[in-house]
Order: sequence, then structure tokens, then C-alpha cells
Amino acid sequence: MTRHETFPFKAIKDKEMVLATDLDGTFLGGTDEECAKFYSWIQANRDSVGLIFVTGRDPGFIRELTTKRGVPRPDYVVGDVGTTIAEVEPDGMLRPIDALESEISERWGDASGRVQAALHSVSGLKLQSTGFRYRVSYDMDPERFDSRALDIVAGLGLDALVSDNRFFDVLPKDVSKGPSLLRLLAHLEVENARTLVAGDTLNDLSMLALGLPAVAVGGSEPALIEKLDGEDHVHIAKGIGVSGIAEAILAHKLLSAS
Repeated sequence: MTRHETFPFKAIKDKEMVLATDLDGTFLGGTDEECAKFYSWIQANRDSVGLIFVTGRDPGFIRELTTKRGVPRPDYVVGDVGTTIAEVEPDGMLRPIDALESEISERWGDASGRVQAALHSVSGLKLQSTGFRYRVSYDMDPERFDSRALDIVAGLGLDALVSDNRFFDVLPKDVSKGPSLLRLLAHLEVENARTLVAGDTLNDLSMLALGLPAVAVGGSEPALIEKLDGEDHVHIAKGIGVSGIAEAILAHKLLSAS
């Protein structure tokens, strides 16, 4: 793959379509050939296609991804499972949008220490080493997981999110990918109907269920597909990763020429 560093300047609200996509299993999913072809298409159409990463990944990972691994640089990022909302600088650094993050910060307060202390003795949870500003995340062993963790988190006035049956995130109340994406789109004056949201696991449900044009790519978590049953705005793709996204762009007829 080639590195992608620059793209034509045009306000994202004026672009014909905006792709708001999860990373692992979605925008990073598919064969190397499929990814290279799709990324090249994105780069060639940056004047008409906006790009937002909506991911559980942290800013450091995203910068490394876009500066060293040939992945197109997004216009904006909703990261850390919705607790980071940021603009992306030309060098790949993320600049948090204070006007959108202030409420998230207030809802979280100083909860990190309280969460870790409360969940310290709960079996089946291993604290992730990465430090996050407004969330606490664990690797989860589903066979050993003690479900009382859900009640503990609720008692702290926070939200718990289990995804892919192996991750356990503690988040500020009512903060997740979907609500944070909606706040960003409103801030940027992007029409919801021109935004395609893409994902593959349960931590993408909050954005796939918003009512915007959406796609659950091939190979999605079965529990996610079950939750989306009957949602006409969601395209259930056969293609894995980027192939599923391309499939949905055509199915939703989001571009006049693609």
C-alpha cells in the first residue's frame, strides 16, 4: 500500500458523501489487495467523500495507522468508543474539539480510579494497559466473567459495554459511538442522510441503529446482526471489511458516480 498524506481542501459538509466507519474488521478488514484498491479510491475521491473514523482505538494508534501503514487520513475521529471527538491535523495528530468533549469530561469526572477499585476483584476482567481519558477498558474472558460487573458499573452511574464477547468498556453515562457521532455531524453541519455508518461488532450498534444509511460488513458479530434484524436502513453486506463498505455505497446509492 502507498502512504496517503494529503487531500483536496473542501469543507466536509459540502462533500457528496461522508463515510463514518469503524476500523478493526471494517475499514481495516479484507485482503491487502481489497484494502489497497478501496483506499486508493477514497484518496482519488477526497473532494467528494469525507472520512470519519468511529473506533474504540486511541489517538496514538490512529496516528501510527495513517502515517506509517498506508491508511488514508480521516477528516475527523470519534475515538475511544465515543469518548474522544477530534479533528485530524495534517501530521496525523488528533486535536480534540473542546466544545464537543466538555460534556463527556463532565460526565466522567474522576471516575477512572473508582472504576478500577470497584472492579479489581471481579473475575474474568484484565485491565488494558493503555490509559484513556474518559473510559476504562478490560480484556474479558467470557468463560470466567462475573456478570455482577454490570451491576457494579451501573451503581457507579456509568455505562458498561461488552463487545465481540471479549472486550469490556466502562464509559460515561449515555456516551458511546452513536451519540458522539451525531454530535460531531451536527457540529460540522453534515446531513445525516449523506452519511454512511459502517461497523461489525456490538460496540458499533449505537451508530448503526441511528437510522442513518448503514452497513454491517460481512463477518460481523452474530449478536450485532441479530440486533439489527428488521432495520431497513442497514445493509447486511456479504463482502468482508472494505468490500462490504463498497457494496453498501452502491446499495444506498450515496454517490452519483462511484
